[in-house]
Order: sequence, then C-alpha cells, then structure tokens
Amino acid sequence: MSKVKTAFFCQNCGYESTKWVGKCPSCNEWNTFAEELVQKDAAKSNNNNGWRDAGEVSGQKTVSLGEIVSSEEKRIVTADPELNRVLGGGIVPGSIILVAGEPGIGKSTLFLQNALFLPDIVTLYISGEESAQQIKMRANRLNAVNENFYLLTETNTQTIFQEIKKLKPQLVIVDSIQTLHTPYIESSPGSISQIRETASELQRYAKESNTPVFLIGHITKEGNIAGPKILEHMVDTVLQFEGDRHYAYRILRTLKNRFGSTAELGIYEMTSEGMRAVTNPSEMLITQKEEHLSGIAISATVEGMRPLLIETQALVTQSVYGNPQRTVTGFDLRRLQLLLAVLEKRGGFHFGVKDVFLNIAGGLKVEDPSIDLAVLCALLSSYEDVAIPMNICFAGEVGLSGEIRAVNRIDQRIAEAEKLGFEKIILSKYNSKGLAKQPFNIEILTVSRVEEVYTLLF
Repeated sequence: MSKVKTAFFCQNCGYESTKWVGKCPSCNEWNTFAEELVQKDAAKSNNNNGWRDAGEVSGQKTVSLGEIVSSEEKRIVTADPELNRVLGGGIVPGSIILVAGEPGIGKSTLFLQNALFLPDIVTLYISGEESAQQIKMRANRLNAVNENFYLLTETNTQTIFQEIKKLKPQLVIVDSIQTLHTPYIESSPGSISQIRETASELQRYAKESNTPVFLIGHITKEGNIAGPKILEHMVDTVLQFEGDRHYAYRILRTLKNRFGSTAELGIYEMTSEGMRAVTNPSEMLITQKEEHLSGIAISATVEGMRPLLIETQALVTQSVYGNPQRTVTGFDLRRLQLLLAVLEKRGGFHFGVKDVFLNIAGGLKVEDPSIDLAVLCALLSSYEDVAIPMNICFAGEVGLSGEIRAVNRIDQRIAEAEKLGFEKIILSKYNSKGLAKQPFNIEILTVSRVEEVYTLLF
C-alpha cells in the first residue's frame, strides 16, 4: 500500500504547504489552512485521463502557427438574448464557463431554462445538489419540454464521464462544481484539492471533445467565488450572477471572457415562470409617478456596454443625534461623503448637521462615476425641498474642486434619454466637444460648476 500523503491548503486562495501556517504567504489571510488527503492512486491515474479510456491518446501534435487555419468560431446561439450578449454572441464550442452567485439567486433556474429552450442541442444536466424529482418540478414550472435534454444526478466524476461517453452531449451543465469528487483524491467534496482536480478533468474534456461546459459554483460569505483562485484561471469565462433577493431584478456580469468583452451585462426579472430577459431595463428602473417629489433625480449611466436610466433617491433631514448619519444603498458611501464635502466647501450648504440617506432604485449597485451629478442634484433637491422636473436627466462626474467633468459614450446616454421621452439632459460643458454631429430631439444643457447646476435648477 502506498503511504497516505497529506498537505495543508489555504481555503481562501488554494496555496499548498507541507505544514500548517497561521498566515497564508500568498493571500495574507489568517487561519485559513486545513489539512487534506492528496494521495492519488497511481494505478488508476497513470493511463487514464478522466473521460478517456485507458491507453487512448489525445492525438495532439506540435504545429507551427502558420499551419493553423483561422476561422470564425461557430457559436451556439441560445434563446436568451441577455446570455448571448454576456458571452459575446453565444456559447463557444469547447469553452468552459464558471457561473457563481448567492444561494437562491436563480443560477440553476437560469441554466435549466436555457438548456430546455435548446431543442436541437443534446444537453446533459449533471446535478449533485438536487434530486431528479426536484428538477422535474422546476422544469414543469418553466413550461418547457425538450426531448434532447438529459439529466444525471451523480457526483463521482468517473461515473459522469462513463455516461458522457455513452450520450456524447453537445452541451454539459454541472450544478455544482463544489459537489463533485474524483476517486483519485481522497479528500471530501468541496475541498480545495477536489475542486481543483474535478475542474481540471472537466477542462480537459471540454478542450479535447470541443464540448462547452458550464460550471455552476458557490460564493463565500465575503462575496468571492468559493474554491481556489486557480479555478477562475482555468476557465475561459467567469460570470457573476447577482442581485437583491428582495427585488425581482438579477444582473449577470462578466468578470472574465476569453471570447468577448468583459464590459457586458445582462438583466433579468425573476418571475413565477423562471427568469425573463429584460430588454429595456430603463423603463422598469424608473418608477412612474404622477406628482413631483423632492429628492429624486434621473441619471443616464452606462452599465457594461448598454445605457441605463436609473432613479436616484435622496433624503436630507435635520440630525437629532450627535453624529449625523450617512446611509447608502447601491452606491459607494465614501463617494457620497466626497460629494457632501464638495457641496459644503464649494456651495456653502451645511450638510454637516444633516442626516443623509441615499438609495439607487431597483436594487442595483452602480459604480459608474457619471451618476455623481444626479446624486448631487437629488441631495440639493431634498435639502431645498424643491422637486426636480421629471423631464430632466443628468450625466456628469463631479470633481473635488466642484467642477462637472466629462463622461464617456455620451451619445448613447443622450439617445437613451431621448428614446424614453426626456426633454432635457444636463451634461458637463466639456462633453459638448465630443458630441456627434447628428441632431438630437432633446435639449442639451451644459454646466461646468456645482454653482451653475444649483442656479439652473433652483
């Protein structure tokens, strides 16, 4: 018998050590090392490549770059326009895609739905978390029937590869990578070494058989993708599925994509019949109100490659405690404090004795700096208790000296505002040089300082 070999792995980044250490030399986290069995059975693993029979060779040989014929990769186009956009135009054959998100956010529902709506593609859905009956109940709820959809509830990779060899699927979905285990590694499923080995076997299968593989993964309580960091390096595309479970909207972001842009994003609405792709999110993110209310401003932002109009809500009240409160939802707290300091210093407004509450409607988290001008106007509107007309929207970044800075892709922002019926858009005057020559049917107002914005609106 071979001697059992153990090693210590960092549960945060996957760093391997022969002994336990308190602080990880790789990611500097404390108390993250755990002991795992790493003894591989040499008799099993010598001639076996996981999914291929023993003795079978891959047939790869060295070629010069000039011999390789460049051709446009034929993608599998799904019935979901948002997923196609995020992946860069569809699923690339042979790609391996990792999808991570909070529990209950809708990852399994989204990919079960997409697989069921591909009637011409033989799909194998491998579930290590749910029984066949649970998945059948969800499929019934989605009202989809697909004769080419096959289900396997198994966690052992060798059994999975035996089924794959029989079925020869054109698409494989694994739910989830943390539940799989390979018999070559003797640690428990979900451990660093098991995730690394099972992902490696699936990666070899995807590349050598030219079959796309989706890996659904978990995230840690800090919001990072669970497992070793090498998992994100091994795959071709990393998608993050996020959203507030108290809202109906979900956002699919691209963190890494070898076959397309990482600036794309897809928006979904959770309904009783599954995930519905939202093709025009701006109309849904702006609440329809009959009366004018103070503290509300509409911002023309760009999320990924698509323009969005987002409602910013602010409430400024007299502070009754010693320290004024600063509470934000969907926006960076430090950015809010910076904008309040600009208003106090450059505009003379006494926010130091006021409680300030800020909310981005719809449960979105916005990082685009062009929302600064709308946040600033919403704060001033609530401070003065004067409503901003609902036919005005804003796009501009605010600098520390109180200047309104230019933002990128201004033509798309203006076109989106015009499409939704806004009559005026307030921009930085430095953006007027970059405007296209095409005439817009929306009035464009330009400002350069915070004081000018206040004079214009109030």
